[in-house]
Amino acid sequence: MSKRNSQEAKRQARERLRIEREKQAKKERTRRQLIVAGSVVGVLALVTGVGVGVAKMNEKESSGADMAVTTGGGKAKKTIDVYEDLRCPACAQFEQAMGESLQKGADEGKYKLRIHLGSIIDDNMGGKGSRNAARALGAAKAVSVKAFTEYHKVLYSKEFHPPEQEDKFADNKYLLKVSDEVPELKDNKKFEKAVKGTKYKKWADDMIASFNGAEIQGTPTIKVDGKKTEPQDLVKDLKKMGVDVTPSGSGEDSGEKKK
Repeated sequence: MSKRNSQEAKRQARERLRIEREKQAKKERTRRQLIVAGSVVGVLALVTGVGVGVAKMNEKESSGADMAVTTGGGKAKKTIDVYEDLRCPACAQFEQAMGESLQKGADEGKYKLRIHLGSIIDDNMGGKGSRNAARALGAAKAVSVKAFTEYHKVLYSKEFHPPEQEDKFADNKYLLKVSDEVPELKDNKKFEKAVKGTKYKKWADDMIASFNGAEIQGTPTIKVDGKKTEPQDLVKDLKKMGVDVTPSGSGEDSGEKKK
């Protein structure tokens, strides 16, 4: 082989080696880029997952820790919380005496009115009317807050509220009979199906769990801005808030107590 041919062969070999090294270097750069990209995606997924988990946990805590139905005055600075048991006769007396005035003040924006529902009588005496009626009210709320408010009023009315010993609210047929007094609920097939089914059972269970978490010892319990007030003193509290109210009854019954 001539010297010229030998030099050309060496040059070609060096060139092939250079090209091969560049290929390997390119592959290595690509591999490192993929590793970095994968790490970033992994970190983002972890952060996103943690964020979603915390958000869901916070949502669960906020909804379960203090569950209530706001029936009026959502933007008001002051708040009135009413804790009731749907089977409670003292709650019925309280609602018959003060219910309309309370709702009127909330509708006027004087305060936020929040309704909490418990099951003290179910727990003390047996039966399921407190829970079942709460579930029916959950179905009414799904129709509208107005339907909830009107149904709540009728359930506590003199005409339809049963004696404490009679667990009539455990009967879905009776609950639907009472709901016929509410225009939005009468002949409402979707509502009727919900009452006959179990769709709002969890809603009622969560509501009652929230009630129990508030450590309420008897119903009705009324709180104004978190401070308990006696039912017979509520008129004075309402007048201080500018509500013109003349109760139709005293509401002085001590109510249903936990045992």
